[in-house]
Amino acid sequence: MNAIAEPVVARPKTTVVFTCVLAALAGLMFGLDIGVISGATQFIQKEFLIDDHMIEWIVSSMMLGAAIGALGAGWMSATLGRKRSLILAAVMFVAGSVLSGAAWSPETLIAARLILGLAIGVATFTAPLYLAEVAPENIRGAMISLYQLMITTGILVAFLSDTAFSYTGNWRWMLGIIAIPGVLFLLGLFFLPESPRWLMMRGRKQTATDVLQKLRGDAEHVNQEVADIEEQLKTPQKGWHLFLENRNFRRSVGLGVLLQVVQQLTGINVVMYYAPRIFQDMGYATTAQMWFTAAVGLTNMLATFIAIGFVDRLGRKPILYAGFSVMAVGLGLVGTMMHLGITTHGEQLFTVAMLLVFIVGFAMSAGPLIWTLCSEVQPLKGRDFGIGASTFTNWIANMIVGATFLTLLNGIGNAATFWLYGALNVVFILITFFLIPETKNVTLEQIERNLMAGKPLRDIGQ
Repeated sequence: MNAIAEPVVARPKTTVVFTCVLAALAGLMFGLDIGVISGATQFIQKEFLIDDHMIEWIVSSMMLGAAIGALGAGWMSATLGRKRSLILAAVMFVAGSVLSGAAWSPETLIAARLILGLAIGVATFTAPLYLAEVAPENIRGAMISLYQLMITTGILVAFLSDTAFSYTGNWRWMLGIIAIPGVLFLLGLFFLPESPRWLMMRGRKQTATDVLQKLRGDAEHVNQEVADIEEQLKTPQKGWHLFLENRNFRRSVGLGVLLQVVQQLTGINVVMYYAPRIFQDMGYATTAQMWFTAAVGLTNMLATFIAIGFVDRLGRKPILYAGFSVMAVGLGLVGTMMHLGITTHGEQLFTVAMLLVFIVGFAMSAGPLIWTLCSEVQPLKGRDFGIGASTFTNWIANMIVGATFLTLLNGIGNAATFWLYGALNVVFILITFFLIPETKNVTLEQIERNLMAGKPLRDIGQ
């Protein structure tokens, strides 16, 4: 019996791989939604004759919706289940995409982007949770990394789609076409099983066992996993009460919130949302703006592999030091070139290269590692609350960045804006040194023991 069952455990069944890949496509929806608005803004501005301030509202309304969606996603995934929550998110995504393409006024477009944001807020909370609960331990890390990779792939695909439609200036197709992958994702979700952990939470042990049997294929392995889930469920989540009662938990929540503010203030979404505008200010025409924006998406996707390959070898802090340093240099040089004046083709290409260097710095460090650290520093009993608080903060900070960039450009100038974000990355090197722990090769239980013992935050990974 063992000789037959052993290969099944070692080599995940096609069913579980299909299930995880399909769930990870939620990341693709997220990436498409981030990327698609970038190429459309200049054409929207021309058609509706609106100023930069209204463009900021159109861009940032999605993040406001995502913040609201993320707030309710915990309750929704616990009450409706992971699968139904993802289905509801997909329906909202399709509806928001279609309404975006059909928008008859800036206000309608803002409403459509709010709906898209709600969808993304629910999906970005629920999909990684579902993946962690469905994937077997031997491919769990790879499947969650796949979700991150899908986000960067979605951004790249959106940038390429925008480039194709930019030749006609058809922003409605730019925004509306992402409804097609949204519909395919929605249809695929109906074939997903419900999360076994959620089924166990609802007292449906036999159904959970049946689902695990389909996903794992080995009865002995399934019985052990069911027993493990039952043991885990004996530790109830009591995040809000723990937050009120325990100073050490407040420290870990505060660190998670700070980490997400740091991630957004690196300036990454300034580039993701306004790349064509940045390339316009470098002196490029529309076609070149769009192709360089696609290059940003490709660089972002490829550089993510650096983090995946080195995070468990080198550790979190060395990679963050390198990333913040690279980002500070990249943005500092972009600002300097804009201050001196970009007049020759060589100067244009150098400035673009420095912007791409900044993208590499983010994608190899703060992009994936902030999310990793936010989950690692929270104790088990308050993990849902802690991750929920940091995710909500991410969207609010994201919205603030999106809603202020053009105002900064118009107020203090291009060079000073990029110098400001470059200087912030220097500050983040200091924050990494003084506050962020090294969690490489440290169990979550050890981190929790150190946190609750009152050790300084930077030392809880020792």
